[in-house]
Amino acid sequence: MSILPFLSMANPGGASGGGSGLMTLLMFGSVFAIFWFMILRPQKKQADQRKAMIEALKRGDKIVTSGGLFAVVRDVKGDRVVATIGENIKVEIAKHAINGVLESEEV
Repeated sequence: MSILPFLSMANPGGASGGGSGLMTLLMFGSVFAIFWFMILRPQKKQADQRKAMIEALKRGDKIVTSGGLFAVVRDVKGDRVVATIGENIKVEIAKHAINGVLESEEV
């Protein structure tokens, strides 16, 4: 199929419509709005929930780390958590490595 029929449909003399710039701007704006509501906004909401979960850690919480380690929080120190993973086995875990806080029935 040849592209010539489509080229012949173009405006004669190269004159462009006055609304084409506005339509392009509206299209880019709508793509950004869709991107914002479908990707950026939920991602920010999830990050805020994770930050709140990390800040709310307290003694006795049961946690799981990104490495799959299950532990019980014994102390919270700045950016670390001291937790026990067994009888008299204490480990220090970075807060950013904690994936979630478990309900007491889950452990």
